[in-house]
Amino acid sequence: MTQETRSLPVARELLKAGTWTGAAERCVLDYDGRFLRRKRLLTEDGQPFLVDLAQTTSLDHGDALLLDDGRRVEIRAAAETLLRVTGPSLARLAWHIGNRHTPCQIAEDHLLIQNDPVIGHMLEHVGATLTEVTAPFTPEGGAYGHGRTHSHEHGHTAHAH
Repeated sequence: MTQETRSLPVARELLKAGTWTGAAERCVLDYDGRFLRRKRLLTEDGQPFLVDLAQTTSLDHGDALLLDDGRRVEIRAAAETLLRVTGPSLARLAWHIGNRHTPCQIAEDHLLIQNDPVIGHMLEHVGATLTEVTAPFTPEGGAYGHGRTHSHEHGHTAHAH
């Protein structure tokens, strides 16, 4: 640890969206950047802080990190390049996306996925229309409440209820 990082405020606690109020600052991260355990981040106004969570965690849009100096930093989903998926059967297209364990944001008339040419080609092959868009990406969480992980391992607690 450098002298600089020793003097930075540290976030060791995550406050889930809807359970807190009063953020003084914001940190804007893309989908991949919101999956972390230990990292140096910057607020929107350039103030550095450290994240040191007990385990790797998926931060959601609207969550907050509680700093050891008492401040809260709100997490915001950054706009990123995505594929807007439409077609005659969104349920069928969503099945193909889910079958490949691809994160997906579900709306009434479309799906959003990260811009992946391989998945995009597969979706076009099964009848999807794709449009590249720029938007915040906030995909559905896991069915068992575990969110995303580094792998597809199913340890003894992966499907415990």
